[in-house]
Amino acid sequence: MSRTVDLLVSILRMLAIAAGVVCVAGTARADGAFRVCANPNNLPFSNAEGEGFENRLAELVARDLHETVAYLWTNEHEHFVRKTLNAGKCDVLMGVPAGFDEVETTVPYFTSGYVFVYREDRGIHLSSMRDPRLRTLKIGVHLIGDDNTPPMEALARQGITQNIAGYMIYRDTQVKGHSRLIDDVANGKLDVAAVWGPLGGYYAKKAAAPLKVSFVNDTASFAPAVFQYSIALGVRKGDATLKAQLNRILVQERPAIRNLLRRYGVPLMDSPARTAG
Repeated sequence: MSRTVDLLVSILRMLAIAAGVVCVAGTARADGAFRVCANPNNLPFSNAEGEGFENRLAELVARDLHETVAYLWTNEHEHFVRKTLNAGKCDVLMGVPAGFDEVETTVPYFTSGYVFVYREDRGIHLSSMRDPRLRTLKIGVHLIGDDNTPPMEALARQGITQNIAGYMIYRDTQVKGHSRLIDDVANGKLDVAAVWGPLGGYYAKKAAAPLKVSFVNDTASFAPAVFQYSIALGVRKGDATLKAQLNRILVQERPAIRNLLRRYGVPLMDSPARTAG
């Protein structure tokens, strides 16, 4: 797995670490149960109340399988796949980079990327990672341990460091319906945030002021940093039957899934993005 894919997986995991609730399911695939590994406090992806888009997608898939959703609520960690999916405690991961090499992945169900988020009334209209205004605007980014996200990596390579505000990702969204990073864009403490699209789009819709969300472009020169990813479902390696069933459903339900993601503010790309592996 490449370092950039590993970083995206780290983002999803770090969002989950603070939840701290574990409910252990059975160890064998149960008849009539669509068993999903999920986090109980990780909006917009999932929560214990079933309010995330991955919760809604799990319900849609389970319906088409004529099954009901059964969750393994868990805080993710370094050996997450080995101790959950591969241990038989659940059968599906709802959101992994396509081609993630620890699991079998389905066809992607959406492609998104990193975005800029800024107030509509500022008239900034940002899209390029090389926009000279980034040298003077106050920029908010997520921090993930000692790793740089792709936007942070690109800014650092240009020597843009003094006007950056970092927000620890595992603490940022612990108040339901709020991201401190996006709230600080809305209240004017920051000029712009550079964040993973599903997070930026979802919390921008809930912000106190109208916010604009635009994809980060002009990024090729920052390789190997990757700014766009296709996201799929993950099953245990060798589970060809379940993978084929999920592929059929994802293709069949593609219009419904896109409508679901749009309701959650997820910025969607039509062109294929880089996959893992």
